[in-house]
Amino acid sequence: MTDTPEETLARLVAEVRACRVCAPHLPLGPRPILHVSATARVLIASQAPGTKVHEKGISFWDASGDRLRNWLGLDKAVFYDSSRLAIMPMGLCYPGRLPQGGDCPPRPECAPIWRDRVLALMPDIRLTLLIGTYAQAHVLGAGPMTGRVREFRSYLPRYFPLPHPSWRTEVWERRNPWFTTEVLPALKAEVACALDMST
Repeated sequence: MTDTPEETLARLVAEVRACRVCAPHLPLGPRPILHVSATARVLIASQAPGTKVHEKGISFWDASGDRLRNWLGLDKAVFYDSSRLAIMPMGLCYPGRLPQGGDCPPRPECAPIWRDRVLALMPDIRLTLLIGTYAQAHVLGAGPMTGRVREFRSYLPRYFPLPHPSWRTEVWERRNPWFTTEVLPALKAEVACALDMST
């Protein structure tokens, strides 16, 4: 008997969650975190889990998640409904802290091993939110985050580049008021459309 797409993806996710490739480099140990399904229509491609997310095992279970959900116009029920919205960071485990503060970059081993294999089993993705420089660089190549966010329309309908929704982004938003007035309304509309929320 042939496996269903969901069964095939579930087996791969179990393999992902057992991954220990980066274990020597992870200060809190491996805990790959992703939320995916074969029916999801929106994909959040983010950076890597922080300490709170590592502890809880749920992506964006922190203040940055509250901020992101506000940007998207989604409540937690929709945001965490992986049958509709998937979350897969560039690095699936918490990478540790930089000496000068802030989290380390996602481990470079992670995305090349897992990303394409998982995405191949998610054929219904209509819109991918590229959150932060690392996600944008992986998908689009090197380039300035601010410029890409401002020119978001040129990446539609497939991609929507965004800054990372950390507290540090508040200063960036004040310097770039167009983000609130132009980008966020379009973002909410694109996400709602991709999720068929009007029906």
